[in-house]
Amino acid sequence: MKKEFDRTSFHLEEQYQSLGKDKTYFIRTYGCQANVRDTETIAGILEMMGYTLASSQEEADFLLFNTCAVRRSAEEHVLGEIGKLKQLRYDNPNKVFALCGCMAQEEGVVEEIKKKYPQVDIVFGTHNLSQLPTILHAYYETHTHTFRIESTPGNIVEDLPAVRSQSYKAFTNIMYGCNKFCTYCIVPYTRGRERSRKKENILEEVVNFKNQGGKEIILLGQNVNAYGKDLGLEDGFTELLRDVAETGIDRIRFYTSHPRDYSSTSIDVMKAYPNIMNSLHLPVQSGSNEVLRRMARGYTVEHYKSLYDEMKEKIPSLTFTTDIIVGFPGETDEQFEETIQLVEYCKYDLAYTFIYSPREGTPAAKMEDDIPMEVKKQRLQKLNETVAKYSNEKNQSYLDSELLVLCEGPSKKNKEVYSGYSEENKLVNFTGKDIHAGDLVKVKITGCKSYTLDGKKII
Repeated sequence: MKKEFDRTSFHLEEQYQSLGKDKTYFIRTYGCQANVRDTETIAGILEMMGYTLASSQEEADFLLFNTCAVRRSAEEHVLGEIGKLKQLRYDNPNKVFALCGCMAQEEGVVEEIKKKYPQVDIVFGTHNLSQLPTILHAYYETHTHTFRIESTPGNIVEDLPAVRSQSYKAFTNIMYGCNKFCTYCIVPYTRGRERSRKKENILEEVVNFKNQGGKEIILLGQNVNAYGKDLGLEDGFTELLRDVAETGIDRIRFYTSHPRDYSSTSIDVMKAYPNIMNSLHLPVQSGSNEVLRRMARGYTVEHYKSLYDEMKEKIPSLTFTTDIIVGFPGETDEQFEETIQLVEYCKYDLAYTFIYSPREGTPAAKMEDDIPMEVKKQRLQKLNETVAKYSNEKNQSYLDSELLVLCEGPSKKNKEVYSGYSEENKLVNFTGKDIHAGDLVKVKITGCKSYTLDGKKII
C-alpha cells in the first residue's frame, strides 16, 4: 500500500554553523552497516558545524556512542564502556558525552541511562539525526541532560552531509525501517516502518560518488527487496538496481535481502549487469518450517531452496551467505538437525551464526526459553563446524584462479600484505608492489583458508 512520508532537505541554520568552532569530536560505532552510514552522516553534520575529528575518545570534546540493539550482549558492552566514562568526566568536566542509535530507541535502556549513567549528557534516537544541531545547541545553552527520541518515524531528510569512512567504497541508504516484525527482532521498533527514498535522490548520490572516484556502492536497507512498495512501485528494487548499474559505477552490492520478497526479476538483473557483484546475502535464520513459523519469517524452507536453486541455475558462480539463529525458544533437536540439512544443501560460502538472544518488547521474549545454554552452545559449535567445512571447500576451488580485488589497504600487522574483497565477496590477503587503497588489483590465489584467501598481485 502506498504511503507517502514527508520529505525535506537538510539545512544548517547560520546560528549553528560555528557551534563546534575549536571543538573536536569522536564517534564510537557499533553494529550493522546502517549504523556505519549513520556515523558518516553524524560526522558530516558535526564538521559542517565546525567540529574537527579527534585522534582518540580521550582527546575529544564531544564523544558519541552510536549503538546497536540487536542482541543484549551488544548493549551490555556499550553500557560497560559508558560506565568507564566516569573517570574521564572527572578528569575533563567540560567534555560532552552522548548516546544515539538503536539503544536510544528502547524505553527501558533510556530509563536505565537516566538512573545509572548520569555522565551521559545527551541521548537521541535513530529518527533524530538531522536534529543534532538543535540538540547540541540546547545542551550548550542549558547544560542539562537532553533526551530527544521520536517514537514514530517521520520525514525522510535528503541532502544530509557525510564524511565517508572510505573514499572508494560507500554505503547508500535506499530505504529505512522494516515492516516484517519477525518475532525475535527489535529492528522495526528501533528503526521504524519502511520508508523508501525517491530513486532520483539515490541515483544522484551514486553518480556523485562515482564522479569523485568511488569504485563500489553498497545499497542499504533492512529489507532492500521491499524498496518502493510505500511509493506504489510494483517491482521497485529491480528497477532501482538496473538504474544504479547503468550509472557505470564499477561495483554494486546490496544488503540485506529477505527471502519473502526476493523476486526472479532481481536475479535476472544481477545476471545481466556485470557491475552487480555475483554475491548474495540471504538470511534464512532456520532450516525448520516450524521454527520459521514461530519466528514469523513468512516463508518455508521449500521456498528458500527454490530461490537458491533458481539463483544458482541462472548464475552458477554466485556466492551465497546467510544468517542463522540456534536455540530459538522451543527448537527441538530434530528441528536443529533440519537447519544442518539446509546448510548441507546450500553449502554456504559463509554464515553468520548466533545463539538466540531475547529482546525485551518482542513477541519471542514472551516465549518460554526452554533450551539449556549448554545445549545452545553445542548446537552452535556443530553448526559452525558444518559451515566451515563447506566454506573451506568453496575457497579451495579458487586455488590458482585469478580474482579482481578492491584493495582496502595494507595490513595493520604487516605493511607488505594488503587486503580487500573480490567480486565474489571473498576476503583476500595479497602481496605486491605499488598498491594503494581503492585500487582494483588482479590477484592470483596461492593459498586458501576457511574464510580467507591468500594471493599475489599479477604484474
